[in-house]
Amino acid sequence: MRFGCLGSGSKGNAWLVEVGGTRIMVDCGFGPRETGKRLARLGLEVSDLNAILVTHEHSDHGRGVAKVASLARCSVWLSHGTHAMLEATDKAPLSVTLIEGQAAFVVGDMEITPYPVPHDAREPVQFVFSDGARRFGLLTDAGHVTPYMKKVLNGCEALALECNHDVARLEAGHYPVALKQRILGRHGHLDNAAAATLLQAIAGSGLKHVVAAHMSAENNAPELARAALAGALGCAHDWIGVADQETGLDWREI
Repeated sequence: MRFGCLGSGSKGNAWLVEVGGTRIMVDCGFGPRETGKRLARLGLEVSDLNAILVTHEHSDHGRGVAKVASLARCSVWLSHGTHAMLEATDKAPLSVTLIEGQAAFVVGDMEITPYPVPHDAREPVQFVFSDGARRFGLLTDAGHVTPYMKKVLNGCEALALECNHDVARLEAGHYPVALKQRILGRHGHLDNAAAATLLQAIAGSGLKHVVAAHMSAENNAPELARAALAGALGCAHDWIGVADQETGLDWREI
């Protein structure tokens, strides 16, 4: 089992998970041409994708889904609410499978468990991926951590956690007040400290990878996110990976 990232941040997001012969993309916030270029960095082509999952309808996650899915000739898995919002803006993909609540489903060699997160979208979800022995938990775009999120992510061998902002940087920054309030709100984004607190609560002895994700270019810095997550684990800062906007993240084996 391995995972990687094409890019993570407010300008576009896409993650990849591979088990056996099954390759799944999570979100596609890039157009087809840019997606192809970023896939090539990881040794893949659009035609290699078996499915695309969508966490929510915001453009940095759903912008390229319909066109890339059409090129890949694959189905798109998403919640009823996310599908309704994409449909309302004429961005819904043609071939869809609707996710039913928190019920796990199987795509090829992979079992996937969706779970709800508090974010300002219609019906946002995140995902945990399993090959039957190991689990990779993905969490971005959540305003706060719920007990159910902790339960689902507990004991994963690999985690990608949103470290959107450093609170002090955001508060001192140039964003409009309304935008700051949205980001800091209960349905906004997780800050470094919140991600670190979650990590400390769910990290098990088998944890092999931790990646800081969805970082704000203006309100955060890799060294701040790394320091927060490393502090939660008591590990070296450079053990913590970072998925950035431009280069994403190279393949990580679990």
